[in-house]
Amino acid sequence: MRITVFGAAGNVGSRVVAEALSRGHHVTAVVRDAARFPELPAAAEARTGDASNPDDVARLSAGQDLVIGATRPAPGSERQLVAATEGLLAGLARTGVRLLLVGGAGSLTLPGTEGTTVIDGPGFPADWRPIALACNDQLAACRADQEVDWAYLSPAALLEPGERTGRYRLGKDELLVDAEGVSAISMEDLSVALLDEAERPAHHRARFTVAY
Repeated sequence: MRITVFGAAGNVGSRVVAEALSRGHHVTAVVRDAARFPELPAAAEARTGDASNPDDVARLSAGQDLVIGATRPAPGSERQLVAATEGLLAGLARTGVRLLLVGGAGSLTLPGTEGTTVIDGPGFPADWRPIALACNDQLAACRADQEVDWAYLSPAALLEPGERTGRYRLGKDELLVDAEGVSAISMEDLSVALLDEAERPAHHRARFTVAY
């Protein structure tokens, strides 16, 4: 496949690029600043572009099979996530290319509740709230779109660098937890799940989630 990854030098984006390359896909790795080109794998085609700019998105998605959005703004700039999502949707409406988005877990419902979301659940960290709210608006922007074939991946509650095991469980709108009540997945295995969806599309205009 020919895959464009926005946010290719980030924590998740870099792992998505590595996973896609390991499977033999042609990857266009997009960053906003060319100074980050040295951080990208030599096997990827390095390009500059801004996900919030529909013209950039259209230019970098033309002729591709898939676009993956893995951007994550710095603390204090969380609203950029919504702008990036809107730019991706507007640009891809021109090219008809499918979109996979790495989102947030805050809008998932907690098991055993009457639909209480993670962000509204007990003990949700206050410093996570700005990015969680932005992710909720990111998902809302997708659901309001009428043109793009998108899929939105909500990770487990804990998403951290770790090991690639190649295993995970799939869910839809409810937070997945293990026998001890822990919801976690490594960034490496999140990338596995994302590329599995890329190669064997099962979610169209829908959200899904993964965890151990």
